[in-house]
Amino acid sequence: MGVKDAVVARFMEILKERNMRANELANLSGITPSTVYSMFDGRRKEITINVIKKLCDGLDMTLGEFFGAPIFDELEQEIR
Repeated sequence: MGVKDAVVARFMEILKERNMRANELANLSGITPSTVYSMFDGRRKEITINVIKKLCDGLDMTLGEFFGAPIFDELEQEIR
């Protein structure tokens, strides 16, 4: 699993826990719903840290709380 996939999985986990939809997350975060939906698109390869920060702000959580999830500890080394 790559970083982008882990970020998406983490957001999906949070949305499920909070019984929220992507549109709600976008509205709370002050970003367009299309930005959130494009993040979930498997063809999109990257997500900026600025978007992640805005989404975390909308969820009232810190970047540390977001990235403190075990899924990020399990990422493989990307430098070969």
